[in-house]
Amino acid sequence: MNWRDHIEQRPDVLAGKPVFKGTRLSVEMVLERLGDGATEADLLEAYPRLRPEHIRAAQAYAAAALASDETVFTDTAV
Repeated sequence: MNWRDHIEQRPDVLAGKPVFKGTRLSVEMVLERLGDGATEADLLEAYPRLRPEHIRAAQAYAAAALASDETVFTDTAV
């Protein structure tokens, strides 16, 4: 899965957040919903323009972002 085939960032769409090509559906929203327990079927039903390959691309995008050298950790310990 090459997430670049399905995800784009444009300054004129959602303030430059990564979205699925041809939509205004953000990768962030899909990942948050999955993290909250939504299933693929839930997402596909709620967002008719979303396709199964978009969900896989979002997961691949997140993995690539975490693999980069620019991970930022915040110290929450007091």
